[in-house]
Formats: sequence, C-alpha cells, structure tokens
Amino acid sequence: MKEVGKYFIFLGNLFVNRESFKTHYKLVIDECVLIGLNSIMLFMLVSTFMGAVTTVQTAFNLVAPYIPKYVISQVVREMTVLELAPTIMAIIFAGKVGSSMAGNLGTMRITEQVDALEVMGINSISYLVLPKIIASVIMYPLLVIVSGVCALLGGYLVGSLTGVISPTDYIFGIRFVFNEFTITFALIKATVFAFLVSSISSFKGYYTEGGALEVGQSSTQAVTTSVIAILIADYLLAQLLLSPA
Repeated sequence: MKEVGKYFIFLGNLFVNRESFKTHYKLVIDECVLIGLNSIMLFMLVSTFMGAVTTVQTAFNLVAPYIPKYVISQVVREMTVLELAPTIMAIIFAGKVGSSMAGNLGTMRITEQVDALEVMGINSISYLVLPKIIASVIMYPLLVIVSGVCALLGGYLVGSLTGVISPTDYIFGIRFVFNEFTITFALIKATVFAFLVSSISSFKGYYTEGGALEVGQSSTQAVTTSVIAILIADYLLAQLLLSPA
C-alpha cells in the first residue's frame, strides 16, 4: 500500500509547478517520435503475423461443414479489435517503451541529473514524466489502429494465399454484423493502457536507487508491474463497458 500511495503522490506532482506550454510541446513532440515512430515497424510486423496465425488456427478449428467460411474472418475481426490489437500489443508496448522509459529515468536518477533539475527549481517529475505520459496517450491508440489494420490485412493475405477462405468471404465476414462500439472500446482500452504503462514505468525509473544494477531491476519491475496493471484494467474495462445491464 505504501507503493500505491507513493505512486498517486507521484501522479499529483505531475501538475505542480509546470513548465511553459512551449517547453512541454517540444518535449511531447520528441517523445511522440521516440514512442510512436520508432515502434511502428515492430507493431506492424507482430500484428500482421498475429492476424495471419489467428486466421489459420480459426480455419483449422472450424471443421463442421454447416459453418459458413465467413465466420473465420468474423472471429479474426472480433479477436483483433477486442484483444489482440489493444491488449497483446500493450504488453509489447510495455516491454519496448516502458522498459526504455524506466531505464532512461533510472540512469538520470543515479547520475544525479534529476537532482540537478531540482536544484535549478524545476519540477523534475513534471518536466521529465508528463511529456512521456502525454505522448504515450496520443501515440499508442494510433499504434493500435495500425495494428488492427495490419492484423486484418495479414489474415486476408494468408487466407487468400492458402485457400482456407476466399477474399470475398473474408471481406463479407469482416463486415457482417459489425458492432461499431467495439472500435470505441478498443480505443478506450488503448488510452488507459498507455497511461498505465507510461506512468508506472516512469514511477519505477524515477525512484531508482543505487547503481547500474538497480537500473536494470527498475526496468524489469516496470515491465512486470505494467503487464499486471494491463491485465487487471482489461478485465475491469470489459466488465464495466461490455457486461449486459
């Protein structure tokens, strides 16, 4: 509970004694490049293969002759939009971006760069962490959209090349009985996950104590704690937003 209280105090300090809008704007743009553009190729590659594998495995399990082929792409669509794109990619996001945030802040802490900012009268939490959180909340939902498109495209390509489902059936299944709220739900989850990963990773890195060994430990703790938070938030959001009234 002590850590939880310390975490919420950490979040409260984000909005105290902030720098000017111009300063934060430049920092946010830099973080957007680091978080979004430097991760997009990894997200595209992983999500494309996830969509392809999901299509093949769904086709393998739907063996009953009375089940229409378009159900394959319908299952791929629901799995991609509801779980694969926002949740599974959030775990990859925590591993790549979260560990980097914790490592960078941990290095700054042990080399006394954070202390130097405090001596100059700068709120180091706001200056260093707030741009990371804002950039994550902006960029991760965009990465989720890219991942969803790539996953569906990967399923389309594999289904067409292997012959497990025709292109016409695949497109029909994606459009069949589509609930637009699933997209909204996925973006809500993406925003929450982005905040959790960036804030928890920054928290772990900011309060690193010791030397280089402790920086690695902080990065590991940031990833594991972020993954646990993602799974808990995933369940709570599904219970709140998708459960029948």
